[in-house]
Amino acid sequence: MKFYVIGDVTVDHLYHLNKLPRPGEEMTPLRASMKPGGAGGTIAVTLARLGHTVTLAACVGDDPFADYALSRVRESGVSEAAIQRSASHLTSTITLMQTSDGQRTMISDGAANRQLDPAKLKKKDVEGSDALIVNAYGLIEGPQREFTLQAVEYARNAKKSVPVFIDLGTGAVNKVGTGLRDVALRSDYLTLNQHELQALTSTRSISAALKQLGEAGAQRVVVKVGKMGSIIWTPTETELVDAVPPEGAVVVDSTGAGDTFTATFAHAVLSGASMAESARAANAAGALAATGFGAQEHPITAADLAVAVPTGKKK
Repeated sequence: MKFYVIGDVTVDHLYHLNKLPRPGEEMTPLRASMKPGGAGGTIAVTLARLGHTVTLAACVGDDPFADYALSRVRESGVSEAAIQRSASHLTSTITLMQTSDGQRTMISDGAANRQLDPAKLKKKDVEGSDALIVNAYGLIEGPQREFTLQAVEYARNAKKSVPVFIDLGTGAVNKVGTGLRDVALRSDYLTLNQHELQALTSTRSISAALKQLGEAGAQRVVVKVGKMGSIIWTPTETELVDAVPPEGAVVVDSTGAGDTFTATFAHAVLSGASMAESARAANAAGALAATGFGAQEHPITAADLAVAVPTGKKK
């Protein structure tokens, strides 16, 4: 399958702490690392490792961090034909602090990512794909937003069906809020977590939020609910799909787990699986991704999924 992915690529500075620091407090982390990251990069890398042909549209700066941000993208064989470089903006970086009990805080800079030039978008590349995957960080602002909106239109109007997967992100929803709803409803598959769902709809419960999206025309929604797994929703069904904890492994870093979930869900859907089957595979992949430090450090392969979600296992 051919996927066209739009989203950020970043350099992630990760700090694992006993507790988050108070204002003015200096702390020594339990562990510190620097890894390639970004939702677009992680989705693209995951799909490539699952055996697909992937083109990633993103923008980096003309600086030393650029090659590092793209290092896993290159290793995985993702096409860089749609990667742009900005001479005036630095490659995006994220500083992330998190604790073992799941608390975390982030400092992120869209930087070069937001400069993705829509004039360089090639219609044929979108129309020639089997699916378009968009991360909501690409819908925040600037040229990148125009690039992403145009790509969605190309996919929706293509003569050959090009399903659109839109994955929300906490930072994007916190910044744009309900302003993302209209474009989210133009997706064939919308993936997001509980916080993002409620912020998108200004509701206080999952059921109320899904009801609102359904009345507005949503077709397929997948809600990531952490340790409980995920909820799949269509106008005719709602189902909780149980989590798939990694056997014999410990969750150490959730960075990028949601992006891995989204990529694996799209992989399974296009491979012919039902929504429930796809969500279960995505649950397993997201959990496996969290057993390594860094968003792109634990390779998820088809063999991994076959072990985690064997054929015939209850969905």
